[in-house]
Amino acid sequence: MAVYILLLKEYEDDETVVYKFWPYENTMGKMKLNKITRKLTKLEEIPDKDFPSTFYFDRAAQRLAVCLEREEGVFPEKTAFES
Repeated sequence: MAVYILLLKEYEDDETVVYKFWPYENTMGKMKLNKITRKLTKLEEIPDKDFPSTFYFDRAAQRLAVCLEREEGVFPEKTAFES
């Protein structure tokens, strides 16, 4: 099964970055990454009867981990998780 999750940056400062994420335009979640502690927090959940509540969050989190580690803390305005 192919998965595509779009992430749109909503806010960023020196300590945190907040992204909206979704697989469908009418269903959105929101997450916050603390750049200092590297802790991710789910701010808004995506309700989906077919997948566990963490399905989309975990995959969006993987994309932000790539931004933090491999891309040296550069968080683009728009990015995606694809598999």
